Amino acid sequence: MQALMSVWVSFVMLFVNFVPGFVAPETDALPQKTYPYIFVHGFMGWGEDEGIDQDLSYWGATACDLIKNINEAGYECYDASVGPLSSNWDRACELYAQLTGTTVDYGAAHAAAHDHSRYGRTYDKPIVEGWGEKDENGLINKINLIGHSFGGNTIRLLQTLLAKGSEAERTASPDDVSPLFVGGKVDYINSLVTVCSPNNGTTLYYIADQLNIAMLLTICAYTYAGVMGRSPLNGYVDFHLEQFGLTYVPGEQPTEKHILDAMFVMLQHWEDTAMYDLSPDGVKELNDMSDLDPHTYYFSYAFDSSKKSSFADFYYPLPSTFAILQPFSLMIGSYDKNGISDYPIDETWLPNDGLVNVVSALYPHDDAHKDYDANNVEAGIWNVMPTSIGDHGNAIGIGVSEEITMEFYLNMIEMIEKLPVTN
Repeated sequence: MQALMSVWVSFVMLFVNFVPGFVAPETDALPQKTYPYIFVHGFMGWGEDEGIDQDLSYWGATACDLIKNINEAGYECYDASVGPLSSNWDRACELYAQLTGTTVDYGAAHAAAHDHSRYGRTYDKPIVEGWGEKDENGLINKINLIGHSFGGNTIRLLQTLLAKGSEAERTASPDDVSPLFVGGKVDYINSLVTVCSPNNGTTLYYIADQLNIAMLLTICAYTYAGVMGRSPLNGYVDFHLEQFGLTYVPGEQPTEKHILDAMFVMLQHWEDTAMYDLSPDGVKELNDMSDLDPHTYYFSYAFDSSKKSSFADFYYPLPSTFAILQPFSLMIGSYDKNGISDYPIDETWLPNDGLVNVVSALYPHDDAHKDYDANNVEAGIWNVMPTSIGDHGNAIGIGVSEEITMEFYLNMIEMIEKLPVTN
């Protein structure tokens, strides 16, 4: 078991994976209200539902059990579990089902387009009771969302679907459409925070594609998922790929679909995987459909563990960068021209945290943004926090102390707690 866990953690480490003032006079008279915090992991990550989280917490990693510590500090927070290899769409649908205590509905149109089941597992109890309902003061019970890496993209899509829904899904199943796809829930989220998130994608995708290893890595990842998801370790790790029949829900009967058949379907629908959604082209589709909500506070945190070379036009990793990330950092730091697609890449994409370009983590390129000002925090615009020195893993506690990790997240939460309520 320890050997398998070491292999799993090593594999995860390989990929791991804050403008004019906010003027809302009507909110000044509203009573102060606190909302729970929902943490959403990134690519190849895991949540509190998985057994591995008892041995190694994703949030806090080698530093501490962050979720436990923050709860003990007096703030209500939860750790969601979504598909570590799944597409952003599938992850957002899974997150919604967990939050509401319902059956995962990937949507009739989406499921048909990507040849997988419409429905996933059922959650008997919501993470947050009364989410979206009004309290005794007429205020909506909201949540705060915090996403690391790909988790930031997932919470952005969740908010987009809550606000706008999906016309395709409403058309495909008008009589039984999921509430997620109906839209109109524009004020369900108080704040949205991305940490080291590829808000414009990561050029590692282009590099892998140019090296002709993108498909190979994908096959290896899904083969690993299929084997582990059909083994006694299913539940210790959980890939949430039952919609494709590649894995099965822990505690339920194994899928009858052959692993090779499931793999074939997934590879035929490349655009419904995390790999595609991590590419700049894939994230552009998310950015094109997303709008900033005037009821929500947005914050983005970028990390940088690279430095410009004095001898050539490239960036190299700082010595403190986690060893596994250093080759990736060097590759990103040398890639300033897109040889795969028309998406514009230049020298501004060279600084990085080992997996994500700093320019990508700052804010979605077409969105309104400004540098964070503690005296002038706005809703409906990205408040871009100062870039931290550190790598992609440092942001969740890998290779740093408990004190540093706790200070980072408690400062974040205390900042959000002081914001005026919007409604």
